[in-house]
Amino acid sequence: MVTIRVLLADDQALVRGALAALLALEHDLEVVAEVGRGDQVVEAARSSGAEVCLIDVEMPGADGIEATRSVRSALPEVRVLIVTTFGRPGYLRRALEAGASGFVVKDTPASELAEAVRRVHAGLRVVDPVLAAESLAEGPNPLTERERAVLRCAREGLRVAEIASRVHLSQGTVRNYLSSAIGKVGAATSAQAAQVAEERGWL
Repeated sequence: MVTIRVLLADDQALVRGALAALLALEHDLEVVAEVGRGDQVVEAARSSGAEVCLIDVEMPGADGIEATRSVRSALPEVRVLIVTTFGRPGYLRRALEAGASGFVVKDTPASELAEAVRRVHAGLRVVDPVLAAESLAEGPNPLTERERAVLRCAREGLRVAEIASRVHLSQGTVRNYLSSAIGKVGAATSAQAAQVAEERGWL
């Protein structure tokens, strides 16, 4: 019998524990590593010999999208399944672009989650059908990387001068990016634009 070696990455210890307990009930799945930060995933996967990484989106150190990209770059044979509370279409699209093989939400039944791990391990793609439909309906993320960067700063409440210093751009350029982002998401202010973009999973 083939046993699939699984890594869990989630910043909430209770969630990690629950996922580990559920997966331990499956005869062919073994949790070999658990981490609470996105920047620990690659090293933990490498040292544990994990074959499938279950990664949450929102984590300290590096978010799940960034962690997915790092895993796929450093360990291309390792598969990634995003398991998150935040079922946002924008997250789904970004996760798949980063190299994730699957994307499911945390209220997925245990049997379906285990089956998703098996399918991803087999080289198949597993995507929550509701999110897939929403993602197609919503279309691609309209924001450029620069626009996302300045909106992330605006979300923190930083002023234009502070944003300019943070992202190493002139204040005029920052204003242009903010103005463009505000227009694209149909908001009235940069704070509102950041909120809308976050709700859609675009940041």
